Amino acid sequence: MKAVVQDRYGPADTLEFTDVERPVPGAGEVLVRVRAASVNAYDWHFMRGDPLIGRGTMGWRRPRTRIRGRDLAGVVETVGAGVSGLEPGDEVYGEADGTFAEFVCARGDEIGPKPAGLTFEQAAAMPLAGNTALMALRDTARVQAGQTLLVNGASGGVGTFAVQLGKAYGAEVTAVCGARNTDLVRSLGADHVIDRAQEDFARRAERWDVVLDLVGNRSLGDLRRALAPTGTLVLSGGGVYEGGSVVGPMALFLQRQMVAPFARGQRLLDVAARQSRANLAALRELAESGRIAPVVERTYELGEAAEAIRYLEVEHARAKVVITV
Repeated sequence: MKAVVQDRYGPADTLEFTDVERPVPGAGEVLVRVRAASVNAYDWHFMRGDPLIGRGTMGWRRPRTRIRGRDLAGVVETVGAGVSGLEPGDEVYGEADGTFAEFVCARGDEIGPKPAGLTFEQAAAMPLAGNTALMALRDTARVQAGQTLLVNGASGGVGTFAVQLGKAYGAEVTAVCGARNTDLVRSLGADHVIDRAQEDFARRAERWDVVLDLVGNRSLGDLRRALAPTGTLVLSGGGVYEGGSVVGPMALFLQRQMVAPFARGQRLLDVAARQSRANLAALRELAESGRIAPVVERTYELGEAAEAIRYLEVEHARAKVVITV
């Protein structure tokens, strides 16, 4: 089968579109014929081995997982032992390592039925970004109707879902993004939009009940100044590639850990997003009811995966970038 393979850390040029053996599902796994996969900051972090502190999990000298990609939508080919609720021919979506390939083995509990009415490309845009937004707002911040929510990085992959989920939960949503994306976030339901080049949200007199930071480009002090005295700050920033780093966006997370015990009423948290079939079912229900919809900015063919990651890691991509297989 064809796949996008990497044997050393580096820029997108280190990715090779080549032939590899088709994987065989083990116990608890499902073999999926991939129809589409989306690109996330997760992919360029693993491609670059950046930040260096993250190589403990990514692999010290080379990527532990040779094939890039995490999101998928496709069709079940074979079901391994111990997997229930899935059969060959089922259209599914979810997460697995190595989805920039014609076939991938996925854990049976990390994929689920594809939302009805969505294309494979749309469905592939949802798992990682949608799940991160879901866990950030539903589980971590516990957003309630009537609260005010600020989303910093509202036009990115996670941000576009966060704006829609905030509205679905009844919050008044303020979206922070670049000028070219203001119409996009308004179309997703944002009540207020701040052009980050024209106004500093941290200098406003207004304070928000929940601040969700998806960029990692502001200090913890700035983010706390935007937060109500008893508000909740949630960090989940992937950032863009800026030449390599030792700690990268983790610096803000580490600072949060040190300051949080002394925050005096403010809750300072970060997201540990974990995929599950239950969360995929929740996202599917939200999509099928029309309360959220994936936004796809660009599509690339599988052989163009390197260019897709290159675009995402240096640009402020709008919503999701998807690879068709």
